[in-house]
Amino acid sequence: MVSRLLRSTVWLSLFLTVSSHAAPVKIGLIHPTTGRYQHMGFDMAQGAILAVEEINRDGGILGQPIELLTANTASHPEQGQQAVRSLIQQGATFTMGAAASDVAIAAGKTAAKQDRLFFAALSYANETTGVDGHRHIFRETTNSWMTAKALSFYLGQKLKDQRIFYVTADYSWGRSLESSIRKFTDTKDTQTHRSVLTSYPRPRHSELQSALQQAAASDADILMLSLLGGDMVSALQLAHNMGLKDKMEIVVPNLTQSMANDAGPSIMEGIVGTVPWYWQVPYQFGHPRGQAFVEAYLTRFDEYPDSPAASAYSILYQIREAAERAGSFNTDAMIQALEGHHYMLLKDPQHWRQFDHQNVQSTYVVRAKARDEVMRSERRGDLLDILLTLPGNMGARSYEEWSEARSLAGKTASLEH
Repeated sequence: MVSRLLRSTVWLSLFLTVSSHAAPVKIGLIHPTTGRYQHMGFDMAQGAILAVEEINRDGGILGQPIELLTANTASHPEQGQQAVRSLIQQGATFTMGAAASDVAIAAGKTAAKQDRLFFAALSYANETTGVDGHRHIFRETTNSWMTAKALSFYLGQKLKDQRIFYVTADYSWGRSLESSIRKFTDTKDTQTHRSVLTSYPRPRHSELQSALQQAAASDADILMLSLLGGDMVSALQLAHNMGLKDKMEIVVPNLTQSMANDAGPSIMEGIVGTVPWYWQVPYQFGHPRGQAFVEAYLTRFDEYPDSPAASAYSILYQIREAAERAGSFNTDAMIQALEGHHYMLLKDPQHWRQFDHQNVQSTYVVRAKARDEVMRSERRGDLLDILLTLPGNMGARSYEEWSEARSLAGKTASLEH
């Protein structure tokens, strides 16, 4: 994995030095290149690089090539804000990225102060396009509400007379995810369905171990691990060593291929989660454009694309198409071109909802394949079985639900500047 990260860094450095005779449009990507979420950050960067290369070969955006600027967030909100300010000072017309919801929310507010758009590529907290939403932020990926609804459809009758134990990262994403899952699985009783919060970022090993020991002693039937990145991998390794998979079903609400790869197929086998996209989706459901993306990514990076890569790739194509519809890079014109826009790219239909700038799309419930299946697959890269697809219009919260949440937070029922 280290060699892969070094390779990505070299590619990105080489890419940034490419010059063009035409004045470029600069797009800033903020992503973690250090810390527990760095693998998701590098996936984002690779997806962005591929999109930029393709778009530039096709004439750029409005005749201008894209120049990709990048900055490390280390998954810290303050560093994310500084990164956005720096990229805008360097001339970025648009900003995108994140990997942690606190970073996305902070970055979006910073971009708005300078009348720039921010596109969240990996930010699952409801707040991103909910109580903290505004006109200058668009979220490409799914949110906790959609994740929780998809999981509730899968768990269904399993939850009858069963208990869930929650281990949750103590920041906006983790808290909103636990709250949403409790709502849709009818597990709001915190005495019956207990929880432990873990520090964010970088919970100590002893803290994760203590949380899992409490889960083991709880007689719960389902362990809900609302963690991401390296934190999730550490928790899964601990759970495996403690024999928790033999005692309870383990659910990872927001799963990525990088987490599954890092944990390993023996540890992952049978674990359930959700993804907004998986590289088998275009093949299983017949989406040629998504298949072309997978093949191009394989050729470029010699590995299958993960969902953060797909998100970053999609954002850049959506920026190009919106600018072409708007005829300019003007922020207000871009917002108008994006709001309510329906499209298909890497999966089934998606659209940018007008009232909250949430990208409405399908959520997939998946289960990690048996180790033997993974080891037999090409590049040992087919990690997940798709169990269920929840269409976006069934998963996304309604305007009434959205406006009620904003009202409780003292916000208006429309996006503010």
